[in-house]
Amino acid sequence: MPGGQRGTRLTLIRHGQTAWNQDGRIQGHIDIALNAHGLRQAQAMAQALADETDIACIYSSDLARAWQTAQALQARLGKPLQAEAGLRERCFGQLQGLSVAQICAQDPQRARAFQSREPDYQPPQGESLRQFAQRAWACVARLAAAHAGQHIALVTHGGVLDVLYRQATGLDLQAARSWSIENTSIHRLLCTPQGLRLLAWGDVAHLDALPAPQPGPQALGTQHFV
Repeated sequence: MPGGQRGTRLTLIRHGQTAWNQDGRIQGHIDIALNAHGLRQAQAMAQALADETDIACIYSSDLARAWQTAQALQARLGKPLQAEAGLRERCFGQLQGLSVAQICAQDPQRARAFQSREPDYQPPQGESLRQFAQRAWACVARLAAAHAGQHIALVTHGGVLDVLYRQATGLDLQAARSWSIENTSIHRLLCTPQGLRLLAWGDVAHLDALPAPQPGPQALGTQHFV
């Protein structure tokens, strides 16, 4: 288990908003940059964490939307920033670029498997939910083990945060979600020899002063998984 006898504090951050988030399109591994509102969110998040000087290192998904978010935090804290492909969103293969409405219209059976979170459903050229969860947890466990007793920041994606929440709380991959994962939301976990422990979840107070983003369809819940 990670961390030897010492726990590793994890501050986890979802990337800022993109145009595809607004449109409800599945991004997965498609490399979409932050939009103007997402850049403002990233700056607000960095300001909110400016006093957390005990953060030893920042790790980020290498996809642009996460990397740009992490760069805002790195500029504020002056701590090392490293790309980590293991923190990428789930690869949705041929579903990437589509909205759930488009998937439903094209292939209702595939849409049912996607929406019901069937753990072993694998989109063509993509990852199953179970494969993705195992990959994300293995990455986080490895990073925590490398920083036993320290505090590190991880900038990642909604899907990664979702499976880590489930890992920490013992919830099944198919359990209905009752927790939020907003753009640039801040989450706290402790990684110990016994596993993950939830400390705090879903802090978005830093976004209160920002103007509301332009509305988009955010179709059928895809915004938390892309």
